[in-house]
Amino acid sequence: MKKNIIVGQSGGPTAVINGSLYGVASEGIKKTDEIGTVYGMINGIEGFLQGNYMDLGTLDKTNELELVRTTPGAYLGSCRYKLPEDLHDPVYPELFRRFEELNIGYFFYIGGNDSMDTVSKLSRYAGFMNSSIRFIGVPKTIDNDLVETDHTPGYGSAAKYVATTVREIAIDASVYDNKQSVTIVEIMGRHAGWLTAASMLARKFKGDNPVLIYLPEVAFDQEAFIGKVKEALKTTPNLVVCISEGINDGKGTFICEYASEVGTDTFGHKMLTGSGKYLENLVKERLGVKVRSVELNVCQRCSCAHLSRVDLDEAVNAGVYAVHAALAGESGKMITFIRNKSVPYELSYGTADVNIICNKEKGVPLEWITGDGSDISDAFIDYVRPLTQGHVELPTKNGIPLFAYRRG
Repeated sequence: MKKNIIVGQSGGPTAVINGSLYGVASEGIKKTDEIGTVYGMINGIEGFLQGNYMDLGTLDKTNELELVRTTPGAYLGSCRYKLPEDLHDPVYPELFRRFEELNIGYFFYIGGNDSMDTVSKLSRYAGFMNSSIRFIGVPKTIDNDLVETDHTPGYGSAAKYVATTVREIAIDASVYDNKQSVTIVEIMGRHAGWLTAASMLARKFKGDNPVLIYLPEVAFDQEAFIGKVKEALKTTPNLVVCISEGINDGKGTFICEYASEVGTDTFGHKMLTGSGKYLENLVKERLGVKVRSVELNVCQRCSCAHLSRVDLDEAVNAGVYAVHAALAGESGKMITFIRNKSVPYELSYGTADVNIICNKEKGVPLEWITGDGSDISDAFIDYVRPLTQGHVELPTKNGIPLFAYRRG
């Protein structure tokens, strides 16, 4: 008897998370001998618990599924729902009852660290119950902080966006040469600085802006920072500095906390904003020069203006490979990217135990962080540059990108 698929999205969206959804859905729809219906959870596991899902096969009968492939954000809607640690909680039998009602044989969850935690818990519960349902995690995160994989879908396009935007900011800052000025660009990254490191690609030559780059992997010394800014202004009067939102003093305090209290999200993570503004005021007070701070904010993850062809293709392939892995009998796994070589760039796909992935974070290697914590080595360029390659021609209407839109 054929089994059905159910797929969901969770956590912060990316420019290519729907590429992975397209990969799962399109491959599942093709496998008519083995798979019946391909369902999509509306707003992840939380929405599914409330009975919200849709038949993704209906999208294949129009051009909508193809539009999903290049639509940013999460087409199915997302959630930040954390399943209980106790596998005896009533939510688990309720979920599996709903799976049984829909004849689900294959479960796919597209997301980051917390989403892999969901896959881990569901697959372990399935083991306890001798359930035949196969659970597969499909990675995504602009933070690029998942372990056991070379990189994650979403990172390449976000890195390309950051590099392009920082270069535009640097060009804008260079217009007026008669006075010293500092522009501080705050980039997403709580504990891992992969995205901020990508600002290095904005440089056109050695010593170009951004002159200073600070990641959360290395303790941030405010006095040393002021000293480096003062010195850099002697040769670069229109200085651009890039920082991760999560830069910290190395003792457990985020730099933004020096200015104000911060809240926490549903997973207990501190919601970090204001590091750039805090440093803007610090530089203004200490050096008396013109300063402004720019927070790239959600544009880093929702913009598809600079989609990387490599990133989108890999996101789709990850979804396709996930279907193949599940049909081959794998469960409790996450799809992984294995870099065979960087020049020319070659990638293969694999799987890894989701239990050794969830609730862990991969930071930028310390040997790639130079300049006493204020710069990035060329080794990072060799790593990131292949991921930002290629242009994606978006479908448009009246000159504006045309996106898939789920009603209801």
